[in-house]
Amino acid sequence: MKELVIFDLDGTLLNTIADLAISTNYALRRCGFPEHREEEYFHFVGNGITKLFERALPEECRSSDNVSRVRRYFLEYYSVHNTDYTRPYDKVEELLSVLNSHGVKIAVASNKYQAGTQKLIQYFFPGIDFVSVLGQRDGIPVKPAPDIVYEILNKSGVEAEKALYVGDSDVDMFTAKAAGVESVGVTWGFRSREELIEAGACHLVDSPIEILRLSL
Repeated sequence: MKELVIFDLDGTLLNTIADLAISTNYALRRCGFPEHREEEYFHFVGNGITKLFERALPEECRSSDNVSRVRRYFLEYYSVHNTDYTRPYDKVEELLSVLNSHGVKIAVASNKYQAGTQKLIQYFFPGIDFVSVLGQRDGIPVKPAPDIVYEILNKSGVEAEKALYVGDSDVDMFTAKAAGVESVGVTWGFRSREELIEAGACHLVDSPIEILRLSL
């Protein structure tokens, strides 16, 4: 039995891609840059919003000033509209409830900015007990750096070998490996099964409920 399960957020607990795409396109449009199709955003997200904006901008326009301009308009729109189309993946809330009921600690480690991470967790999972909900914060390296996982392990008092890290991308698998935590790749998220395998996922699951057999 595991004592702690750490979850990525976007593409793992929540399908956020539509709101991210719409909000980024809004910001690009306000700044006079071309927009992108929603499916392109599957490969733009995953490394924090700064990297999202860099990838969304035309290559010759990826200056810090342009990233800052896009970020300002993105936050203006996304802060209001980040629950318009976002939804939990099927069976995710059931999974979290079962883990809670069995005394397994659960946490979130996201590259989404901290305020956005907290808002979405509180909005969609108000009845779930999380020991820690962490997003991207100034001065803390983003995943795949293991710092955020170390912070969660320290706060929860759980050793790495007693934890699982669950995510949908190579970034998540690399994060787990760097932190010395067993990784679980979910196939319903933003990236492919092949990417997860190539990134060294310890386990692959096709449904949230499958995570129970790895944790209980």
